[in-house]
Amino acid sequence: MPYKFKSRATADLIMLDATARRLLEIVGKDTEGPGIITAEQIPGALAALEQAVRAEEARRAEAQQDEDEQDHGDATAKGEGVSLRQRTAPFVDMLKRSAAEGRDVTW
Repeated sequence: MPYKFKSRATADLIMLDATARRLLEIVGKDTEGPGIITAEQIPGALAALEQAVRAEEARRAEAQQDEDEQDHGDATAKGEGVSLRQRTAPFVDMLKRSAAEGRDVTW
C-alpha cells in the first residue's frame, strides 16, 4: 500500500510502501499507521537523510572501486539501480519547503 505524505506547504507526495518505510526508518519514525514530522523535527530528519545518502554513496563508490580492481563485472551492469539520493529527492524537497513555511508533514 502506498504512503501519502501531506503538507500545507506542498502538494501531496505518494510513495511506494518499501521506499516510504525505508525513509521513515531513517528519520526515526514509526512505519505503522499515520504519523507526523513536525516543523521542529524537520532539520533533524533532513540531517538523517543526508547522512544515509552519504553513507550509501560511499558504499557504492567502494563497491565500484572493488569491482574495477577485480575487473570481473559486466560493463553494462555497473551503476544499475536507483540510488537513495534519487529516492529521497521528492521527500527532501517536501521537507525543505515545509520547514521554510513552518508546516508539519503527515502521512
